[in-house]
Amino acid sequence: MRFAISLLSILAVASIIGTVLKQSEPYNNYVIQFGPFWFEAYEKLGLYDVYHAAWFLVILTFLVVSTSVCIYRNAPNFAREMKSFREHVSEQSLNAFKHKHEAATTQAPEALAASAARYLEGQGYKVKHVAREDGVLLAAKAGSWNRVGYFLAHAAIVLICIGGLVDGNLVFKAQQLFGYKKIETRDIPQSQVPAISRLSPSNPSFRGSVQIPEGSSADVVFLNVADGYLVQDLPFTVALKQFRIEHYTTGQPKNFESDIELFDRSGKKIRSATLAVNHPLIQDGIAIYQASFADGGTRLSLRGWNLFAPTASSFTVEGAVHQNATLTGAAGDYTLEFIDFRPFNVEDMGGGDAATTRNAMSVLGGSSVSDKKHLRNVGPSFQYKLRDSRGQAREFSNYMLPLELDGRWYMMSGVRDAPNEAFRYLRMPLDAEGNIDTFMRLRGALLDPALRPEIAAAFARQALPQGERGGDLETKLTHSAEQVLSLFAQGGFQPLGKFIEEKVPAAEREKAAGTYLRILELAGFEALKIADREAKLPPPKADDATGWLVRDTLNSMSDMFVYGAPVYLQLMHYDEVKASGLQLTRSPGKNVVYFGSLLLTLGVFFMLFVRERRVWLLIKPGRALLAMSSAKHTIDFEKEFTQHAQALDSLTK
Repeated sequence: MRFAISLLSILAVASIIGTVLKQSEPYNNYVIQFGPFWFEAYEKLGLYDVYHAAWFLVILTFLVVSTSVCIYRNAPNFAREMKSFREHVSEQSLNAFKHKHEAATTQAPEALAASAARYLEGQGYKVKHVAREDGVLLAAKAGSWNRVGYFLAHAAIVLICIGGLVDGNLVFKAQQLFGYKKIETRDIPQSQVPAISRLSPSNPSFRGSVQIPEGSSADVVFLNVADGYLVQDLPFTVALKQFRIEHYTTGQPKNFESDIELFDRSGKKIRSATLAVNHPLIQDGIAIYQASFADGGTRLSLRGWNLFAPTASSFTVEGAVHQNATLTGAAGDYTLEFIDFRPFNVEDMGGGDAATTRNAMSVLGGSSVSDKKHLRNVGPSFQYKLRDSRGQAREFSNYMLPLELDGRWYMMSGVRDAPNEAFRYLRMPLDAEGNIDTFMRLRGALLDPALRPEIAAAFARQALPQGERGGDLETKLTHSAEQVLSLFAQGGFQPLGKFIEEKVPAAEREKAAGTYLRILELAGFEALKIADREAKLPPPKADDATGWLVRDTLNSMSDMFVYGAPVYLQLMHYDEVKASGLQLTRSPGKNVVYFGSLLLTLGVFFMLFVRERRVWLLIKPGRALLAMSSAKHTIDFEKEFTQHAQALDSLTK
């Protein structure tokens, strides 16, 4: 019994783990969540698929066998005990009872026995009258159904364990053990998955998932198993007509549902239905659940910018979510992997005026915290990975619409090196017309070595009074400006700071840094005038807005060198396609488990609330001996014994 309880405790803990820890996820998700060390430890324990782990199934099998043997051995005894009145008890045994009461009587034994029997029957007891040589024995019992609780509880354990074994993929495990089935680990289309990694529609138990874009269909689901997957063929085809989703103001999904159609293998329509969360559809013993949603291949039209090219020209990129594209340029060939698209994003943009507002997003050059919560829908975004020729990739998240931060507008592009990291954002300033083109023109001019002498000379002329122009001072100032521009073009503020540390004494570095930054800002303004002139645009205004545009451009350019990509992709148009995530399960053991749970509830009820009590009344000429027993000596039992003793005293008078 102690060993069985220990095993049940292990199963209980394992079931808690299986409930808290999401089961049968791709192994990469667990590596990201727990790290390599704990991933391996949990994987060896089988915690990623607890209910199908070998040790879990072995425990279930042992409990089925041992508990069945226990029932087989003890059920006949339970039945005999329920029927027995234990009428062969001796007077010596009755005198040994803790709860006994003796009363003197002048009545004849038969008459007193008849009165006592009527009293006990009125109290709900079944009474058996046994005549003895020296008197009469009344053997009474009540609550014999208490023992049914033990039988039901043990039978429930057997049924629940059998249900777990039925849904434990034992057929697949046996096929895998003998080499008839193999887990597929390659990333290939399901149509190319070989038969050894496919399960037939007659598979007795499975739980898989599939994502179906609007207007598409699926006749298979995918089962995540260990570090790979299996393809489960279905006896029907599921077609998604339309997917709908509603959101709360916070951006969280409020409700989502799918309009689907089912077709048999010959293409004949079986039925139409609408799936919603917690409202599954049952077909051929398979439950179809509305589980999730995702992008189904939204088509994207992008405008690409070469961030390190000394030009302001852009190029067009067309793509779709879950598809790849190739970017070829001076920086090398890159694979563009489109991951996801979100039609809107609710962000906490902070609150207050321009003096107190803080950017709620971390920037590549630093981070800050929002003083207040100010939720706002900032529009669509798309996520992608840019993979170089060595296979290394960074993940990016770009917003379609500009974001207002501290009273100014920016285009935002997030980047992270690993999925478990938070995005860091590159923010590119917009001009007065809300375009990014001015930023790109200024960026290109500052990176163009051919324009550098002209920019430096224009800065020197504007920085000096009319009478000091044309001399050595202008030449030196031009040279200094050209040097500052050259250092900045090599890597932003970092090379400039390194130059100051190497060339300027420590006591003068702060002053020198301020001077160089001032040179850089004024030279940037001259670069903007030259860039606008070459673009045949009017010269920029010398106002605060232009000054902030130049400063923000310099900050953004410095961040570009740690951005991790040679291009910026700007979303211009999109054609959204939604996909519904369905989970399909065939679980014949579920009903067995439910029935076992019902029996367990009934068994516990019988054991807790049905009290078995036995009463013996031995009547001899001149005296009557009352004895009472129960499996549990509770307060109610004490009160009942006192009541029976008082009743005996009344009957014997």
